[in-house]
Amino acid sequence: MISRKKKAQISVYLDEAIMKMLADYAARRDQPQSMIAEAAIASFLSPDADERREAAIAKRLDQVDRRLARQERDIGITVETLAVFVRFWLATSPALPEPAAQAARAKAAERYEAFVAALGRRLAKGPKLRQEISEDIDPVDDKGMPSPAGM
Repeated sequence: MISRKKKAQISVYLDEAIMKMLADYAARRDQPQSMIAEAAIASFLSPDADERREAAIAKRLDQVDRRLARQERDIGITVETLAVFVRFWLATSPALPEPAAQAARAKAAERYEAFVAALGRRLAKGPKLRQEISEDIDPVDDKGMPSPAGM
């Protein structure tokens, strides 16, 4: 014969929305509502409830920290990419006389539209530049040589 502990009965008034959530949860778990309520009250009153909440918050903060680190890396890649492009462009593009400059501006508008379309296609299907760049690349100096720190 199985002996059962005698439990005390209480009467609790719940808001309709909370009662519906309790009923739905109990139905999904195929458990009695009283057992779900008892477990929730025990968890709330548990001396380690604060520690569990703190651990959950710490886990979420770690996730946010990793996301921010990835964003910081991605922004760094973007800034360096733009800087390299501008430096290259300035070094290889001579100034044009005015009649040729007008024709160049017209052609530039056409080429810019093509660039935006290509960028849109690339962003739509990937892979992203940041996925192509390894995080384990040795740093190099301005002459393209490995730096002493990277050796």
